[in-house]
Amino acid sequence: MKKEINVVGAVVTNDGTVLAAQRSENMSLPGMWEFPGGKIEPGETPRTALVREMKEELLCTVEIGDQVASTRHEYDFGFVTLTTFYATLVEGAPQLTEHSEIRWIDAANLDSVEWAPADVPAVETIMAAYSTQGR
Repeated sequence: MKKEINVVGAVVTNDGTVLAAQRSENMSLPGMWEFPGGKIEPGETPRTALVREMKEELLCTVEIGDQVASTRHEYDFGFVTLTTFYATLVEGAPQLTEHSEIRWIDAANLDSVEWAPADVPAVETIMAAYSTQGR
């Protein structure tokens, strides 16, 4: 029986760009891009987990908004259920601590990098939302 892993990701937006983080060589799926976030700990809601993870991983504070997508993807190591939320920076600038790179990518061009498979549905949702807004 494969492990079930529940994680959250922040879709941090700023003037038509979205924050993306590249997974380091020390992480599973090295070199792939993701929305920053992490595992939901026992007793946490997805939103509180995401606030905590952003403080730990990127040393910044975010306000969590609407849910973008929730997807379940099977990897070699288990099933990952990723729930992504729009987020707004409220304090601090994102800083590298675990990832190999962070980058602001134009929302219409999110497909310019290779995303982790669980993040792809949220990427598609965001790109579609920005294309209908004519940005």
